[in-house]
Amino acid sequence: MDETELIVHPIDGILDLHTFQPKEAASVVGEYLLACREKGILEVKIIHGKGRGVLLRTVHALLEKHPLVLNFKLDTEGSGWGATIVYLRKNTEDSRQ
Repeated sequence: MDETELIVHPIDGILDLHTFQPKEAASVVGEYLLACREKGILEVKIIHGKGRGVLLRTVHALLEKHPLVLNFKLDTEGSGWGATIVYLRKNTEDSRQ
């Protein structure tokens, strides 16, 4: 019998992707943004690390298309460019603005 390990992550506005497999990044980020918005957290920090920039590009490609994302930028103050700050829309009615 295979056991799947469930990772429980607090919904506090900070998502550290180091605890996830790179192939899981897109789905984890999408689910986390939705959970944050449901809790009223509209500013989210996604820690993707520096490395070769592969995870950064994956995360940014997702954010560019995600309907909840109003805007995002690299966190140049807190972590160099190892994290991205994401600003979420307040409600679904403004998702096309």
